[in-house]
Amino acid sequence: MHYLKILILTLLPFVPLVPTTLPSVHAQTTHVSSNVDDPEAVISPEAVISPEAVIRLLVEANANKDLATMKKYMGGDTHGVGYTIGGRKFVGWEELASAMEIEFRTVEQLIIPITALQVWQRQNIAWFAMELDYTRVMKTKDGLTTTIIPLRETGVLERRNGVWQLVNWHESLQKPMAIAANTSESPSTESLSHVTPNPLNLGGVWEIQEEDKTYQATLDAQGNGPYTHEQGIFTTTELDGRLWSGTWAQKGNDREGEFEVLLSEDFTTAEGVWWYTRVEEHQNIPPRIHGGTYLFTRIGPAETQETPQD
Repeated sequence: MHYLKILILTLLPFVPLVPTTLPSVHAQTTHVSSNVDDPEAVISPEAVISPEAVIRLLVEANANKDLATMKKYMGGDTHGVGYTIGGRKFVGWEELASAMEIEFRTVEQLIIPITALQVWQRQNIAWFAMELDYTRVMKTKDGLTTTIIPLRETGVLERRNGVWQLVNWHESLQKPMAIAANTSESPSTESLSHVTPNPLNLGGVWEIQEEDKTYQATLDAQGNGPYTHEQGIFTTTELDGRLWSGTWAQKGNDREGEFEVLLSEDFTTAEGVWWYTRVEEHQNIPPRIHGGTYLFTRIGPAETQETPQD
């Protein structure tokens, strides 16, 4: 395992990109000033950017990998709480910023059109409901792979010193994710023809790709089995639809951790993140911060199952 980098599933904290045309928004918001396209402009109380405009700026900043603008409109708040898919929770700006930095380094490009947005306001508090397609473009050995994560967002903004800032947000999936590669061929097509696309059966030989290495895992139907790196072994703890969670352990370098990946609709690939829970004697490792990305590709059936020997 190598230090740093995540995902995913999708990390996926707050989302990106603002389209030039959006559905009409029914909202009780203040006037959107001419400064809306210049987040560094000085904002006076008389020319407050509306909460709707701030939401769009945050999404655009996320798409542009612009942490400075995100921090400006999230206030660097140490108490703000955000929830995202996969059960992840972020408390305070610094925790979110660390995850976003890893996400920005992981992906080649972020494209995030807003498909629906509604905002309400009462005095210095505003709240919103939004739908968008968080689209991650990643480089793999077979080319660029595009992952579309259709998200629903709700949240609360507070006007502080004349500036609207996001102080709470929550994400959930609208519908199953779609994963599409821009290459004309998929690896190991012949081998995959022998694999039954059954979400309840994780058995098979899987190729595991990290940022700097590739190896194989041989798993039983429950998703448990060894892999060919540092005498490793995977243990599946939960399969919720296509969300696959579990633990990993490596006897060879005395490390343990957890992982969470999302299976594709045909159950032949899975993409997500891994992180450490223990490195030798070190156990107080913040979850999901130190780790990397996984790309699982099922390349054939499991003819035999082996378990690492002690």
